[in-house]
Amino acid sequence: MFIGSLQITFRLHGVFSKKQKRGVANSLKQKLRNSFNVSVSEIAEQESLDFLVLGIITLATDTRSAHSAVQKILNKVEATASEEITDISTEVFHA
Repeated sequence: MFIGSLQITFRLHGVFSKKQKRGVANSLKQKLRNSFNVSVSEIAEQESLDFLVLGIITLATDTRSAHSAVQKILNKVEATASEEITDISTEVFHA
């Protein structure tokens, strides 16, 4: 089994409360869950109103499938997110 991991950092503009940030995060998480069989969570910068860091995990039977899934997820995020992406980190490893 292979695990595809993706960490994406967004710079949030026009967010002035934790409730607004949660709304942005929940919208992105739901879009990804509806499109892919992934686990998504806010993994850092929980207290910051300026940044949102999402961790996304997917499972695959081989490394090629894991890399492909991570790339498709990243493409979806880049196409649908209105927030500025400031950092992307991907990793595929054997479990």
